[in-house]
Amino acid sequence: MSSDFKSNGLEAKSSGRDCLAYDMLDDIEEQGTGSSTSSMLGNREGWSLTERFLRGHRASAGDRNDLLDADEKRGQLLRRRYGPLISGIAYCISSCSMILLNKVVLTSYNFNAGISLMFYQNLICSVVVILLGVSGAVSVEKLNWKLIRVWIPVNVIFVGMLVSGMYSLKYINIAMVTILKNVTNIMTAIGEFYIFRKHQNQKVWMALFLMIISAVSGGITDLSFDATGYTWQILNCVLTASYSLTLRRVMDKAKPLTRSGSLSEFSMVLLNNLLSLPFAIFLIILFGEWDYVMTVDVVKLPMFWIFATASGFLGLAISFTSMWFLHQTGPTTYSLVGSLNKIPISIAGIIVFKVPLSLPNSFSILFGLFAGIFFAMAKMS
Repeated sequence: MSSDFKSNGLEAKSSGRDCLAYDMLDDIEEQGTGSSTSSMLGNREGWSLTERFLRGHRASAGDRNDLLDADEKRGQLLRRRYGPLISGIAYCISSCSMILLNKVVLTSYNFNAGISLMFYQNLICSVVVILLGVSGAVSVEKLNWKLIRVWIPVNVIFVGMLVSGMYSLKYINIAMVTILKNVTNIMTAIGEFYIFRKHQNQKVWMALFLMIISAVSGGITDLSFDATGYTWQILNCVLTASYSLTLRRVMDKAKPLTRSGSLSEFSMVLLNNLLSLPFAIFLIILFGEWDYVMTVDVVKLPMFWIFATASGFLGLAISFTSMWFLHQTGPTTYSLVGSLNKIPISIAGIIVFKVPLSLPNSFSILFGLFAGIFFAMAKMS
């Protein structure tokens, strides 16, 4: 845009000077009417000098336009070369930071109100997306009752998925949560086979079998095994698989109910987070978290609110960076990097929270990470 503006400015200046030069020539011709032969020769010399001046000016303006075009092409080349790398790093950092911050809030501060934390994070996401939509920075579909009614079933599953994920993260170390999440892939593949009749190749089923072995062996060798946490995590896997399977059908029903005929990622982020707030309030009252939040001392600590607020913004950052990375690369690279991203998350969780590990448990975690990478590569083939 700026290069076009500068180019137009140069052309405008050039044309203005050209007109001025030609006006001067017209004046010379008018003054030279009926004059001697010598004055006519002088006019011709003036014409020649002016033409040389105009040709030189046009050449310099053309050189400037070429420089501007070269700068624009160089910028596009840099974006193509470094865009996937920068977007991938941003996605990995936001994903790792989100899990670590949630673990800090729930475990280090011993905060026993996961639903309230989810409500606060989703409120932040809703406010930010609404502000971006009002400012015109992003395109957000206007909500209507028909669209809301269609979206409510998937939103109920979404809330259950977030709540179960919060509680499983509170009781289980990050490395084991990462490995157990592989069970979601197994349930999703089975659901796609029975619901959508989608068949997977032998490599995918082999990878899923390896995931089952890693999850079972990891649970058996887990020195910090907690039955409550594992129950929450299994429930989270069921709900996450249900969410991905249900979302596909709901999106097909929701698109005709929108004005644009499509549903963008930002609109889905707003729908999920905004509609989850009434359900979260109901669950907070049902489980008695309101009285706990109002009386617990940890909410009086400024650092607690800094971590909780940062986790809310990071939740939104994951949505943005994942869409950015997916746009820069593609589904295949996105899936593979998502699997590879589990490695630094697991290592960071073990180091930061000083998780006790045995050799068999360490081997189970590594085996599960390998199974996740193998699954991503099998999906590519």
